[in-house]
Amino acid sequence: MKLCHLLPLVGALCFCGGASSSFSADTNAPIDRQALVSRHNPVLHRFDSDNPFTVGNGDFAFTADATGLQTFAEAFSNTIPLGTLSQWGWHSFPNPDGWSMDRFHYSEFSVFGRMVGYDDVPGNRQTPETKWLRENPHRLHLGRIGFVFTKGDGSAVTTNDVKDVEQTLDLWTGVLRSRYLFDGQPVEVFTVCHPERDILAVRVISPLLKNGRARIEIQFPYGTGSTLTADWSKPEAHQTVLKLTTPETAEFARTLDQTSYNVSARWSAGAHLAETAPHRFILTGAKDSEELEFVCAFAPKPITERLPDFTYTLASAITHWKQFWTTGGAIDLSGCKDPRWNELERRIVLSQYLTAIQCSGVYPPQETGLTYNSWEGKFHLEMHWWHEAHFALWNRLPLLVKSLGYYQTIMPKAEATARRQGYEGARWPKMTDPSGNDSPSPVGPFLIWQQPHPIFYAELCYRAKPDQATLDQFKDMVMQTAQFMASYPVWDDKKNRFVLGPVLQSAQEIFPKNNTLNPTFELTYWRWGLQTAQLWRQRLGMPPEPRWDDVLKKLADPATEQDKYLFTETATGTYTDKKWVKDHPAVTASLGLLPGPGIDRETMRRTLDWIWANWNWPDTWGWDYPMLAMCAARLGEPERAVDALFLDTPKNHYAINGHNYQRPGLTIYLPGNGGLLYAVAMMAAGWDGAPSHSAPGFPSNGKWNVRYENLRAAP
Repeated sequence: MKLCHLLPLVGALCFCGGASSSFSADTNAPIDRQALVSRHNPVLHRFDSDNPFTVGNGDFAFTADATGLQTFAEAFSNTIPLGTLSQWGWHSFPNPDGWSMDRFHYSEFSVFGRMVGYDDVPGNRQTPETKWLRENPHRLHLGRIGFVFTKGDGSAVTTNDVKDVEQTLDLWTGVLRSRYLFDGQPVEVFTVCHPERDILAVRVISPLLKNGRARIEIQFPYGTGSTLTADWSKPEAHQTVLKLTTPETAEFARTLDQTSYNVSARWSAGAHLAETAPHRFILTGAKDSEELEFVCAFAPKPITERLPDFTYTLASAITHWKQFWTTGGAIDLSGCKDPRWNELERRIVLSQYLTAIQCSGVYPPQETGLTYNSWEGKFHLEMHWWHEAHFALWNRLPLLVKSLGYYQTIMPKAEATARRQGYEGARWPKMTDPSGNDSPSPVGPFLIWQQPHPIFYAELCYRAKPDQATLDQFKDMVMQTAQFMASYPVWDDKKNRFVLGPVLQSAQEIFPKNNTLNPTFELTYWRWGLQTAQLWRQRLGMPPEPRWDDVLKKLADPATEQDKYLFTETATGTYTDKKWVKDHPAVTASLGLLPGPGIDRETMRRTLDWIWANWNWPDTWGWDYPMLAMCAARLGEPERAVDALFLDTPKNHYAINGHNYQRPGLTIYLPGNGGLLYAVAMMAAGWDGAPSHSAPGFPSNGKWNVRYENLRAAP
């Protein structure tokens, strides 16, 4: 398809923003998905360092400022850094001391008289060894691509020189369109990511190209575990070798210590590339043209395939995103009378886009996805659920399945961890990377609520695709997970029961691990996980595992106090000591995220009532609000479920670009986006045992006319 045909199509589609009141009064009519998506296109009308936009494909992403590229990256140092990140791009600093988890000195903890080794960091004391092991590997900023502008008077260029901004992220096509004036001259930029390859394609239209006052700069940094993902101060520590293969193409060979990767570039005829400093290259457009196109491909190995041009990449993106929006689930709230409908629908639409480009890769995502580094760029497996479980409910199962192969890959390491600690099966790490190594920490290695997650994922897959192929694909993951779960509880002779902990760190990470016993959420998740694993054995034609049944029959019941659930059995005084009412109110996940085996509904209702009135909300996290909403929905309180999604707290803010803000340094938080999507899908399509009427998790008060398509009920 020719560019002259594509650009008017893109321009006519949805380069607009804000709410639209257009919706079909016929509740049986199909949802107008293009109208639904496009009325929430995010738009900027000024240079805004709090709201960069990102294009990506789940394995690769590029975040841009108002110029359409990464021109003023320094302006984002304290907000949302402008990164070019991939799933495969990792770097490690030199390791002359040979530090590794295989040689790490594990701390021994007594578990009912048996010593178990953990990669603890006592007192969070950061020795050179623990610091290196936590920082490495870290995600790598693959390269900064921005404009080099020159003002007519020769003065320094600042963000204030970018005027009359109109930047729109067209969600329906995945195209970022940026229009503005620089030094009184118009600039228009189209930025797009290839849906299947790690390729960025850009088209620039401006008279500034003809006289070289607008050029393209490509720069390559050294790696770092910091949030900025790039170190520009060590040009001598890495190499960039340029090879001009034709007048319109080039290859860059990158080497950073033991890491290497390649970048290929292609540009319009008449433009030329020059190296101006180590790791710095300038692309200048043809002198007689006001248009410049260029394409950059990033890969861990030399790129042998011919690069597509901008037009082909644009057409591929348009096709991909149309399919994405038309084949998955949809929720249309435009017929609602509650004034909050538009904001909730905006968050839903933008969260679908963000999790698709940031959280649907071959590895579980980090909290900040492919935008910048949080926790050295490593991913946290207890957060994997909040990032990706929603894909199954939104009928986008392949986006979840894509990352589940990771568990098969690291299973030998997870099995070795379990054996080293005296357990069976596979013990999954917490803060990790493609290797599957855990990271030393006073908290992470002691968490257990990530352990049942693989069973939950497998069950979501089976519910969506209940066949032998699904059983065969995930049976090892389910069985090895359950084997660990059955071997982990300890027999308490005094009370004739199996218990969880100590030593244990609960999901509400404020309790001392040395004496935390039987957290309510973890106990409930253990029940659900082992029950579901037995169900899988039945589906596979296998007899029940006696050990699992024994644990299920004798596992401790959640403890109560004042007719409410204790957060952990050892946290007596939960409802009188305000020091416990912070961090995650994870007790509510027992009947919310989970269907609540062993949980009494009225006891949980009283628990939720108390939390609602007394919790320290500024000290919560973005996924806590959908967690509360799911609990309220299962309790038959849909008004409170909606209110939970709108709790007025600092960490329940969703920016123009759709990101969930948490705090300085953690300015985006994708578990909040993913948790929102799971909760609203459940509130719309229901859950096992939900009331039979439509949208049982939304109020039936005449204010919520919720239309939805192609969603699946939650377990």
